[in-house]
Amino acid sequence: MTPQIRAEAARLSAHFAAHGAEPVETPILQPADVLLDLYGEDIRARAYVTSDPLRGEMMLRPDFTVPLVRAHMESGRAEARYTYSGEVFRRQEEETGRPSEYIQVGYEVFGGTFPEADAEVFATLHSALEGLELRAVTGDIGLIVAAVAGLNTIEARKRALLRHIWRPRRFRALLERFSGRRPAPAGRAALLAAEDPLAGAGPEIGKRGAREIAARLEALREDAAAAPISEGEVALLDEIMTLSAPLPEAIGALEDIAMSLPSIEAALLRLKQRTEALAARGLAPEALEFEASFGRTALEYYDGFVFGLVAPGRPDLPAVATGGRYDALTRVLGGGRAAPAVGGVIRPELVVELRGSAQ
Repeated sequence: MTPQIRAEAARLSAHFAAHGAEPVETPILQPADVLLDLYGEDIRARAYVTSDPLRGEMMLRPDFTVPLVRAHMESGRAEARYTYSGEVFRRQEEETGRPSEYIQVGYEVFGGTFPEADAEVFATLHSALEGLELRAVTGDIGLIVAAVAGLNTIEARKRALLRHIWRPRRFRALLERFSGRRPAPAGRAALLAAEDPLAGAGPEIGKRGAREIAARLEALREDAAAAPISEGEVALLDEIMTLSAPLPEAIGALEDIAMSLPSIEAALLRLKQRTEALAARGLAPEALEFEASFGRTALEYYDGFVFGLVAPGRPDLPAVATGGRYDALTRVLGGGRAAPAVGGVIRPELVVELRGSAQ
């Protein structure tokens, strides 16, 4: 890391500390068996994993949020603000020129009230990057979750779609099949129609026993008997997922959609409340873009508000800052005890690069 990047990281850390954040550190080596499944598919594929003879499978820290949540939930504290600065490690599968090791500087708020905490984190990162020409993008994973939960179909299909929200291609394939646009896999109908599908199957091999196989077959029968998701509902879901507009316009569009899909009303209310909280901090809503699918290919632990600050005209660069809300992650790492949590990170090497190119 260059001295300029180190200096920028120190500046950002001081900025966050001035907003009441307590400096913390997390170990570079993290337990892979505990934490790896909590990351998105992309990061899981790029994590540096190794084996320790005493501690088992370990990985180089791919981000700070997950280990920080684990430490906070173990501490028993109700409310806290943290800042951190240090290297994270992610393998690059292609020659993109992007580093496999870089610094993250973060600001995380635990126990804050909604919607003030969302607005606080976004405004604090936004102010840390004052002077840079950046485009602010916001989204809300909760809207898509609420839309899927409101579909008129069996619960098993909803669970499958919710499980793959962060994998858009797989999500689309499931939606196409559940709506009848794509046929079920060849041979499935004959298998399910058989009086005893396991007849003549031979000895059991592998981890799945006869009981588990029977349960899976019963689930497939339930799916085959279910009516297709209607074209109207698919169109409404597509309208939400492709929505991209300045925040006030997006809210208007979602209000229209909510008339036909009332399951999103609670998530829409939260979006409106967050917008008011952002405006109260001097952030003009019309200057904030809303993309309903923003963050769907990133970290899977975000479950509500998500945001990014990106450099216009630089598609070669990742977002300079990203963040969001991850209440559900605290429940997983808190053993059922949850805490409101929202945070974000800045990449100081990108700040240095953008400032240098602007001179």
